[in-house]
Amino acid sequence: MDNRSEVREFLTTRRARLTPDQAGLPAFGGHRRVPGLRREEVALLSGMSVDYYTRLERGDLSGASDSVLESLSRALQLDDAEAAHLHDLARAAASSPVARKPRRATGALRPSIQRLLDAITEAPALIRNDRFDYVAANRLGRALYSPVFDDPAPNSARFAFLNPVAHDFYADWDQVTAELVAAMRGEAGRNPFDKRFTDLVGELSTRSERFRTLWAAHDVRFHRTGTKRLRHPIVGDVELTYEAFELPADPGLHLSTYTAEPGSPSADALKMLASWTATGTPVRDTRPAET
Repeated sequence: MDNRSEVREFLTTRRARLTPDQAGLPAFGGHRRVPGLRREEVALLSGMSVDYYTRLERGDLSGASDSVLESLSRALQLDDAEAAHLHDLARAAASSPVARKPRRATGALRPSIQRLLDAITEAPALIRNDRFDYVAANRLGRALYSPVFDDPAPNSARFAFLNPVAHDFYADWDQVTAELVAAMRGEAGRNPFDKRFTDLVGELSTRSERFRTLWAAHDVRFHRTGTKRLRHPIVGDVELTYEAFELPADPGLHLSTYTAEPGSPSADALKMLASWTATGTPVRDTRPAET
């Protein structure tokens, strides 16, 4: 991924979405040729010269101090995830060619992490890497995400965009895919020199129009907590709250757990799924075929 292009497109899209009224500026100057703020308006709000802001927006973040980035984040009203992404882009711009290496690849899952997964018996739990491959799961997690684990090398992004089953499995497919790409944007900023991740983005861009559109928007978000609605092939509709955690001792690995509101139909569905997995019953679609 070309850092200058990433910076240019990110700042341009953030500027375009912010109106003078939202920024607290008078809408003077007659007809506006741009949908959002002008460069000189961003420069004014950031407390920098127009020439310097223009240099930044053209993709040159090298040498930009933390205070400059913070001022720019405030001017463009970036949220926490977007501000972190801007700092990641600046770090990538400042790194030397020698330092431009992908984050160390995580090796085999440590036995203690697998034991932790196996000890979680009442909630689905999965671990993914920063390329969005699922590398481990407890029994209930594998059962919950059985359509994804039908692939011998399960990857949440490939499943969501390239497998037609995903449209039925995710009740909110549009939302899921938008949030997924926004999370991928964050990973791209944190680890921009990972060829396997870049190859994944290239593959999805080539094969999915939906992915291309979302990737071009340059939206960024943290993937930490939220609600996931699934149409499971065995237990039907479930609504779950997920919590995602980074594993500090294993850079690039993320643990996600899913729970249901106590006493809800989704909680009953999880108990039913757990009983099936505990008895070793294969996870398969038992619903009657449509006629």
